[in-house]
Amino acid sequence: MQIVNFILESVAGFFTFALLARFAMQWARAPFRNPIGQFVITVTDWMVKPARRIIPTAWGLDLPSLVLAWLMQAAYLASVYAMSGFFQGNAAHVAVVALVAVIETANVACSLAFGIVIISALLSWINPHAPIAPVINAVAGPMLRPFQRVIPPIGGIDLSPIALFFAIKLVQMMLASARTEIFAAMLPLK
Repeated sequence: MQIVNFILESVAGFFTFALLARFAMQWARAPFRNPIGQFVITVTDWMVKPARRIIPTAWGLDLPSLVLAWLMQAAYLASVYAMSGFFQGNAAHVAVVALVAVIETANVACSLAFGIVIISALLSWINPHAPIAPVINAVAGPMLRPFQRVIPPIGGIDLSPIALFFAIKLVQMMLASARTEIFAAMLPLK
């Protein structure tokens, strides 16, 4: 059971991460003509292209990628709950899975944002002209700008990534709390 869960979690996590990376790159208008962009497109095109026939883009956002990331988490959670005997397919259980999938998708998005900002900071110190720097900076820039407006560089060092890390961690703590509350509320549903 643990092996199956590990495999399902790894596959769902990988595709959720890739779909959210695609969404973030499109949102930030990051160039896709680089190794990261080409990898993300290659890994996700088989899902996103057919989904675009059903799910339209809106407000300049790649909603098919976002919805597919959520569906990937929902499918993973439904399969884990079904294996554990909790998920019986009734409306209450479907609603719980859908809600927890939103929370888990947001958690993966926070992890992606955290990783992008770390890579951006490291690249700015080590090799700002690396081939992947433009795409990483394009995605990190919109997340860092609100903090950069408030926190000026101190001694030439930009502290806005630290403030963003705190904000991401606070969001992740709130998501964990919400997940705990949902699980506590669903115990009577079993």
